[in-house]
Amino acid sequence: MEKLVTQFLEYLVYQRNYSHYTITNYQKDLLIYQIYLKKEDLDYLKIEYTDLRFYLMYLKEEKKEKNSSICRNLSALRTFYNYLMANSLIDNNPFNYISGPKKEKRLPRYFEYNELEQLFQAPDIHTPYGQRDSLILEMLYATGVRVGELVNIKLKDMNEEERTILILGKGNKERIVHYGEYAKDILEIYLKDGYPKINKNNLEYLFINNKGTKLTERGIRDILNRIIKKTTLHKKISPHMLRHTFATHLLNEGCDILSVQKLLGHESIDATQIYTHVTTDHLKEVYFHSFPRAKINHSKELNKENTNLK
Repeated sequence: MEKLVTQFLEYLVYQRNYSHYTITNYQKDLLIYQIYLKKEDLDYLKIEYTDLRFYLMYLKEEKKEKNSSICRNLSALRTFYNYLMANSLIDNNPFNYISGPKKEKRLPRYFEYNELEQLFQAPDIHTPYGQRDSLILEMLYATGVRVGELVNIKLKDMNEEERTILILGKGNKERIVHYGEYAKDILEIYLKDGYPKINKNNLEYLFINNKGTKLTERGIRDILNRIIKKTTLHKKISPHMLRHTFATHLLNEGCDILSVQKLLGHESIDATQIYTHVTTDHLKEVYFHSFPRAKINHSKELNKENTNLK
């Protein structure tokens, strides 16, 4: 099974264009599964539905996995068994008949507008790496791309006149993303000044590290961690948090959810629906603080609650 797992993960990287983050998690999930099979003396090619029921119990009760982790584990194995079917090693996929536990609802974390301003002011754009770091922030926020998509942007993918970038997303699906004036301005500075200085090996990629090679996903995360330490913000930061911010701010400003879905590169609208919970709360807050009669009633309710607490 180990050899097939290696081939499967390579298939996801080179043919399906899965991110490094997803591959790492799938690798962990498959290892958990292999350990369980060995423990129970089960043949992975002869797994049945009843076996999977006990596997779910193992994940929940022995491994103490969260519902979201269990669902991801099952998704990894479902994908793996689809790969086995495609290679005629099994006749059907038993994981198609089992569903994971209901996921815990966790709203996406995002930055407010004033917090973003602090982030954008942190890099020193008078230095080559400061220009690069500033562009990373602007591009993540302006386009909503995934970190794996960002590090793979090449100069040939960019149309500076139209301010668009051709992105190769999950499953090797292409989409066009747009960027605005702020990203355009720092891009021009970076390409004229910083980029020629740090691109020692004349690579075709837009983002280069201090060794002169392509910047990695881990490198982007390290850069973001350094940037937030220069601010007064007490939040953890990740590339995906800027993607969440992109989607949330679009919806807050009136963009329709189908357009946001396309811009994010989501296959299903379900993946985009989570942002409506965030924006609904935002609109509720705006309503109670802006609409005169709602504002009065809301104040009365708050005073009543405070009186009850005394």
